[in-house]
Amino acid sequence: MRHDPLVFIEDALRACRLILEFTVGMDEEAYREDIKTKAAVERCFEILGEALNRVSRIDESLLDSIDYWRSIIGFRNVIAHGYDSLEDGIVWDAVQRNIPELIVELEKLLK
Repeated sequence: MRHDPLVFIEDALRACRLILEFTVGMDEEAYREDIKTKAAVERCFEILGEALNRVSRIDESLLDSIDYWRSIIGFRNVIAHGYDSLEDGIVWDAVQRNIPELIVELEKLLK
């Protein structure tokens, strides 16, 4: 297993960028109807949360500049373990409201 926190931050950033790429040009209704996109986005959220979780185990202070990093990890757990109660609207809201800001925060960490 890799132990470089910057590699995990890069993984998190890649997941965020993919989420935006997969949903470009979509609205919430289109997202709800596209099962492949939903599956891909949910998987990217899982990777994002797991990557930040691994960073936190190595050096939690690296995440000080990331708003709500604990909530991001928690969201990953909801997607992975509560798949049957996950609401598309909540995921869509996270895509629209949180991912663009998180990309900026992750990019700053890597500079």
